[in-house]
Amino acid sequence: MDWDAVFLSRLQFAFTISFHIIFPSFTIGLASYLAVLEALWLKTGNAVFRNLYLFWVKIFALAFGMGVVSGVVMSYQFGTNWSAFADQTGSVLGPLLSYEVLTAFFLEASFLGIMLYGWDKVGRRLHFVATACVAIGTLFSAFWIIAANSWMQTPAGFEIRDGLFHAVDWVEVIFNPSFPSRLMHVVAAAYLTTGFAVVGAAGWLWLRNRDDAETRVMRRMGIGMIVLLAPLQMLIGHESGIVTEEYQPAKVAAMEGWWRTRAGQPSLLFALPDQEGERNRLEVGIPRIGSWVVAGDMNAELQGLDAFAPEERPPVAWVFWSFRVMVGLGLAMIAIGFWGTWLWWRGGLEKSSLFQYATIAMAPSGFIAVLAGWIAAEVGRQPYVVYGVLRTADAVSPVTGGQVASSLLVFMTVYAIVFSAGSLYILRLIMKGPGSGEKPMERGREAARNPLGGVIDDAEPARGTP
Repeated sequence: MDWDAVFLSRLQFAFTISFHIIFPSFTIGLASYLAVLEALWLKTGNAVFRNLYLFWVKIFALAFGMGVVSGVVMSYQFGTNWSAFADQTGSVLGPLLSYEVLTAFFLEASFLGIMLYGWDKVGRRLHFVATACVAIGTLFSAFWIIAANSWMQTPAGFEIRDGLFHAVDWVEVIFNPSFPSRLMHVVAAAYLTTGFAVVGAAGWLWLRNRDDAETRVMRRMGIGMIVLLAPLQMLIGHESGIVTEEYQPAKVAAMEGWWRTRAGQPSLLFALPDQEGERNRLEVGIPRIGSWVVAGDMNAELQGLDAFAPEERPPVAWVFWSFRVMVGLGLAMIAIGFWGTWLWWRGGLEKSSLFQYATIAMAPSGFIAVLAGWIAAEVGRQPYVVYGVLRTADAVSPVTGGQVASSLLVFMTVYAIVFSAGSLYILRLIMKGPGSGEKPMERGREAARNPLGGVIDDAEPARGTP
């Protein structure tokens, strides 16, 4: 392994994006959850929903802020570490990233203040509109970011003139072959990340003898979403895999650990890929199932890594194991969803201590699965930054390894302090739970604390009530 500018620049971007992605993957789902909670409160008048909103909106504000800060850091690296990439692809990727700012960030920034500070200043309906707009803004953000990243995976609608990429069909650029399935996969992953965080928080509160109405509602809403979405996510992931096999067969071969092209590829449960020896050690698998999963035919011939030159192959071990972590967690999510639904149907959802421990253990599973999936997708694209067109080694800035190493050390130090402190504070808020032990608000003359200061008295309408 050469610790040159290319490797260190990749390592630095991987480090910063690993910190960044955990926050959007949480806030995308959490923003929609907040919108649902507020809609239910407006519909039913049940104060439990508003208690939960006021609790989770504090966590959303912190996670959103850290996501914005870490995202800004990443964008600077396009100029400092990847100037050749920015120069060559800027006319294609630049507008996509600009659209993300114009639609998503402006929408979020415009309504976030009302969402956080407007409880006693605007009417209920307007406040709900603000919450819904922020939720829509997070989905717009996912749309444009995944459009840009998917174009790098399966580039389309462009031509190269004088060494520069130019868009010739923006519809093909945006809706490139891998975009639809990858967008659904990422959004579903964000919702599952939030769902398991919510259910895990409910499990923790149950163990602390906080089995109040808010805890029960959190648990039921989370389980209801997980049991529906986790199996659907597997189907979406399967569709994404079919697209990947068509356009990036080397990535699929690395994910599956297939070194030889043959009919009836196996589905490997365990292996230790040996890239130098071009084989797997301690291989355990099910014959022919791999071909059936990918191609729908147990006798289908699928390409192995021997179909590609050694310099065209991604780092197999990273792709192989990150893919298995993602799939393994996905299967565990499905199991938790069905287990919780069965307990709910039997009336034992709040009685099973084993289930509560399981939900606590699975609380970070969404974050881990997102990181594992991102590693499989991005490392599997190597050695290209724009697949099949622009190699990573040709996209780096003219900088030395020492310069990149210095900035990487600074990032690691600052991130370790700032983001660790922020994440721990979020964790402490979650562990305290809604109301921090206070009794749920009574309907009628309710008083709710503004999450960022102030008090609402429901006996009189808020200022500006429509």
